Amino acid sequence: MQKIVCCFGEILLRFSPQLGGEWIKNATMPVFVGGAELNVATALANWNVPVQYTSVLPDNQLSVELKQYIEDKGISADKMPCFGDRIGTYYLPQGADLKNAGVIYDRAHSAFWTLAPGKVDWDSILENVSWFHFSAISPALNEDVVDACEEVLKIAKSKGITVSVDLNYRAKLWKYGKQPVEIMPRLAQYCDVIMGNIWAADWLLGIPVDASINPDSTQEEYLAHSIRTAEAIQKQYPQCSVVAHTFRFDAPPKGILYYTTLFTNGQQYVSPTFTIDEVVDKVGSGDCFMGGLIYGLYNEKSSQEVINYAAAAAFGKLNEYGDATKQSVEQVENLLAKFL
Repeated sequence: MQKIVCCFGEILLRFSPQLGGEWIKNATMPVFVGGAELNVATALANWNVPVQYTSVLPDNQLSVELKQYIEDKGISADKMPCFGDRIGTYYLPQGADLKNAGVIYDRAHSAFWTLAPGKVDWDSILENVSWFHFSAISPALNEDVVDACEEVLKIAKSKGITVSVDLNYRAKLWKYGKQPVEIMPRLAQYCDVIMGNIWAADWLLGIPVDASINPDSTQEEYLAHSIRTAEAIQKQYPQCSVVAHTFRFDAPPKGILYYTTLFTNGQQYVSPTFTIDEVVDKVGSGDCFMGGLIYGLYNEKSSQEVINYAAAAAFGKLNEYGDATKQSVEQVENLLAKFL
């Protein structure tokens, strides 16, 4: 029987208005089904990795349609817990970044927000699962969700399941009196793969960025710092065998410069440097990178192959409209070949 990757997080509806009043004049606002972990699952399904998605949905017709939408992507959603009253949403103007101040969340008291220990049969969810992925977005909601995350992580580790985390930082979500650095170390201790960047490691894990690092720092300086951060993560969290970092910089007026690193067994592997003059949509690029990491590690690719594929996939996502990638393995590899 194939081993399954389980992606766990809140399913969200993203409303994407066109600013300048156009959404009001035209009475239209595009709606996307998303959530960071669903974006990862979608990428993996595209790349023929057996994957299931676990969230929490209310028991209503919209949830039925959402589960069917997920299943139609080749992602298993048949073990989705159903309780609570509403689906989480957020508003993000077209062309904006999730880290941009323009994002407006409406997630309080969603079904996922009501998650707490003892409410989900994790043994059933984790049946035949070999990899469990979550992100720092879920524990940003409230302490009951944190406790539920730790509950499932403990069970996953007891079953020998590989655990990965994306150190997504959403400042607007951490509103319950705790700083990320007070919470995330508690969960990171269970993780075999930690993905983020040197700044996220500072904000969420308390591993500081050198004062010498600034916008004028060279790529060589960033890469050297990436090694120091990865070594500090692995020293602090001995369970972690793989650390991956992304470096994405604006290239005015509308472009991006992008490269990534993977650190394992005392060695750092660096992707090619990717550049583009204009970005279609920044949303979901980091999720696509995470999917690429899982894809490569799940398929036991070499470390250099893993980081090259993940970086190319994330870069390719910048050319796609919407939350999740539609790229095939062949398209990612063809894009990568242009930068090698």
